[in-house]
Amino acid sequence: MLDKAIKPSSIVNYLDQYVIGQDDAKKILAVAVYSHYRKIANAQREDVEITKSNILLIGPSGTGKTLLCETLSRILAVPFVTADATSLAQTRYVNEEIEAILRRLLDKAGGDVGRAQNGIVFIDEIDKLKSTDGEPRSVSGESVQHALLKIMEGSPVRLHDGQYLDTTNILFICGGAFVGLEEIMLKTRGFGFIATTGDDDYNILERLNTRVKPTDLFRYGLIPEFTGRLPIIARLQDLTRDMLVRIMTEPRNCIYNQFREIFRNEGVELSVEQRVFEEISQLAIEYKTGARSLRGLFEELITPILFVVPDDSAVKKVEIASLLSEPTLIRSPRA
Repeated sequence: MLDKAIKPSSIVNYLDQYVIGQDDAKKILAVAVYSHYRKIANAQREDVEITKSNILLIGPSGTGKTLLCETLSRILAVPFVTADATSLAQTRYVNEEIEAILRRLLDKAGGDVGRAQNGIVFIDEIDKLKSTDGEPRSVSGESVQHALLKIMEGSPVRLHDGQYLDTTNILFICGGAFVGLEEIMLKTRGFGFIATTGDDDYNILERLNTRVKPTDLFRYGLIPEFTGRLPIIARLQDLTRDMLVRIMTEPRNCIYNQFREIFRNEGVELSVEQRVFEEISQLAIEYKTGARSLRGLFEELITPILFVVPDDSAVKKVEIASLLSEPTLIRSPRA
C-alpha cells in the first residue's frame, strides 16, 4: 500500500515544498495518513480489525486545507476528490450526491475499484452542516451529517451502474473555518480535574487546554456521532504577511515561478521586487481571504504587461518595483 521509504518525516518534507507554514498541522496529517495506510497493509496480512481515524482540519478560509490534501494524495499516489458540504446541504437528494462523490473517486482511479477503495475524499466547509433550528429535516445540516456517518465509518455503497464501492479504507478528511469556535473553546478551556504538581510539564498542559475538544464541536453544532468519526483534529493558523509573501515566492510551483516561466518562453526575464509581494500580501490580509486572492492580485498586475510583451520582440526584461508604479520594460539596443 505505502512505499516503505515513505515515513511521516518524508511526508512533511514533501509538503514543505508546496505548502508554507502550518507545521503542526503537517505533522498531524503526516502521522495520521502514515498510520492509516500502514493499518491497511497490516490488515491484509494479519487478522486485524481496522479502526479508521478520519481527520478534521480546522482553519480560516485560504489557509491551505485543500492544498494540503491534494499534495498528500500526490505523494501517496492515491485517487483524491474534493466535495463541498454546502452543496450537500442544499440538495434534497443527499444520498445521490454522496454516490456521485464516490463515482468521481472511482473515475480518478481509472475505474479500478481496488485503488478507489484506498483513496482520499476531502469534504470542505463541513462547519456549514451545523444543526440549525427551524430548517426542514430533509435539507438540514444535521440530516447531512447523519447521511455521511455510514460511508465515513465504512460500508459498501452501490453506485448507479450497479458496482459496489467499499468505503472501509477510504480516508475522509473534513475541513472548515468554524467561525466562532474559538469563543466556545475559551468558555470551556481547562482540565480542572487533573491534579498538577511542580514536576508537571505545563507546556503539555497548555497544549491540552488549547486543543479542540469533542464537546466544543457539539456546542458548535456537530452531532456527537459525526464528531466521533473525526477523531484526529488539526488546526491551521491565520496566514501572516510574511507567510503570504513566501507562498508567492518559495514553493516549487509558486505563482512567481509560473509567470517567470511564461515570460522566459517569450525570451523575456521577469523581475519582481520583494516590495510588490509585500503589497499584494497586505491587500490579501485586508480582503480576509488568506491565500485565495493572491493569484488574482498577481495576475491583475501581470495582465497588462503580458498583453504587450508578445507583440514587442525587443523587450528582453520586465522589472516591477511596486504596485503603485509602472513596470519598466527593458528593450535590447537596436543593431
